[in-house]
Amino acid sequence: MEFFVKAKTIKLHSHLDKYLIADDDRETVRQSRNSSNLRAKWTVEIAEDGVNNNHRVRLKSCHGKYLTATETPFLLGMTGNRVLQTNIEPGLEWKFDWEPVRDGFNVKLRSWSGKYLRANGGTPPWRNSVTHDDPSSSATQDWVLWEVRSVELKEEEEEKEVLLSESVVPSFPYFDSEAVSPMSLFSTESLPSTKRNFKTPGMDFFHHAKTVRLRGHHVKYLIAEEDEESVTQNRNGSSKNARWTLEYVPHNNNIIRLKSCYGKYLTASNYPFLLGMTGHKVLQTLPHIPDSSLEWEPIKDGARVKLRTCDGNFLRANGGLPPWRNTITHDIPHRTATQDWILWDVDVVEINVNSPVHELPSPPPLLKQDSNGFQNSVPSSPLVHDKSPSFFRQQSNDSKVDTLPKMEGRVIYYHVADESGEVSDEGMPMIFKGYGVEELTHKFEEETGLEGIIVCNKSPLNGKLYPLRLQLPPHNVTMHVVLVLPFSKVAMDFEAQGLL
Repeated sequence: MEFFVKAKTIKLHSHLDKYLIADDDRETVRQSRNSSNLRAKWTVEIAEDGVNNNHRVRLKSCHGKYLTATETPFLLGMTGNRVLQTNIEPGLEWKFDWEPVRDGFNVKLRSWSGKYLRANGGTPPWRNSVTHDDPSSSATQDWVLWEVRSVELKEEEEEKEVLLSESVVPSFPYFDSEAVSPMSLFSTESLPSTKRNFKTPGMDFFHHAKTVRLRGHHVKYLIAEEDEESVTQNRNGSSKNARWTLEYVPHNNNIIRLKSCYGKYLTASNYPFLLGMTGHKVLQTLPHIPDSSLEWEPIKDGARVKLRTCDGNFLRANGGLPPWRNTITHDIPHRTATQDWILWDVDVVEINVNSPVHELPSPPPLLKQDSNGFQNSVPSSPLVHDKSPSFFRQQSNDSKVDTLPKMEGRVIYYHVADESGEVSDEGMPMIFKGYGVEELTHKFEEETGLEGIIVCNKSPLNGKLYPLRLQLPPHNVTMHVVLVLPFSKVAMDFEAQGLL
């Protein structure tokens, strides 16, 4: 209840980075990324019944109606019920009450039926919908968690941030190539000297490296585009655009800069990738005076590395459908399915024997297995005498340097079918090491956030879909599968034919 006691007006922010919105039809409720709209504000009323006094709340929309958990199913045959805006009915006030249940820094809102307010993801008609339900899958446990944001407190914090920015950095009325870049307000030079001089394990990946390649979770490389401004990801690691020259920041052993083949720096900008979304653009820039927007702090995560900006975001290789596919942003992942999108494999292409890093760690082994099953070759020192093929492959300047290492597990490209079974999107890659269909289905549910999906093959003869039943082929065989949603027309046909 402490989330609601002092707040008069709040916004509810879901695990999917969207806000609870009261629609203009004054009946439906949905999610939206637009938090500036009046419809995202909910007035808090404490429900007093004399028994559980102050243990429940009511939420009134901007239209004067209350958030209500109904008994109407959202879809026939599914477990979730609709959540609407309605007027309070005398004698039935308890139906409009929500019991806050604290879960860490978030809260779950339990309805009169014992179910929880849930922000749904996935494909239509579930996408952006709001129901009350009990999450039955581990992949959807976080969908009932909400962050309560006090509107009054948020506005005060924004005013403080404006005052702080004005006192630290002067305003920039226009973009001047001779001026300091306005993309970042803070510099690592302001950090304590103890933090700047202590070298973190993440720097081990870049020891004596002069040129590197960064391979993301989707088995694609960080690419500097030919427009000399944008940054994307691509499977072609043989291009010069996939190579980034390493620079060390003076007086700081934990920070690096990455320069593209066009002589511009990988930059964490303050420009939103899409309006209303959390991710910000990553660009190639060349400011006259280097600032903290060009600086990246390597953070070790197992056999891979995360690259953190000065404001705490991470370099992220995005997947999914356009416009997200193959894009690069900096963000903090909130979903379990996207946690690995900020992890990078570092391939050292060229060695710098005059590395300015002062403290050298013990040399790592030449071949390391990362969590995705790729062998990552890391040179141990500038005077390596081992003539192993993997070491020379990293030093080579020809096309051999970009050959993908041997991989454990198979690459599976998956497509999501619509109601009629049609597939219009490109296949998204996923690495899977198991052999069972049930294990694969569970993996897809965690990856996509969809429940009850049916993994199918498409017949090469007639193009029809059939549920996948047999054991999966060997690891060296690339698969293409189609994910069919439950209660779709295709799933109903499977059931009628006795295939399920």
